[in-house]
Amino acid sequence: MAQPKRRWSKARTHAKRSTWKKEQPTYTSCPHCHEPVMPHRVCRNCGYYDGKEVITKKDNKDA
Repeated sequence: MAQPKRRWSKARTHAKRSTWKKEQPTYTSCPHCHEPVMPHRVCRNCGYYDGKEVITKKDNKDA
């Protein structure tokens, strides 16, 4: 396998790694209950996704 002729400088290495930042997650509001939800995920509060109830939520008032 081919090997590099010279080593990279520290400036070049740091410049290459400068784009390795973590991004803040984006949130949208649930159209059904208006809670913040990550996009393309089922709402944990009401269980709706794409206008349909995917998960039925139980009321924990008895517990």
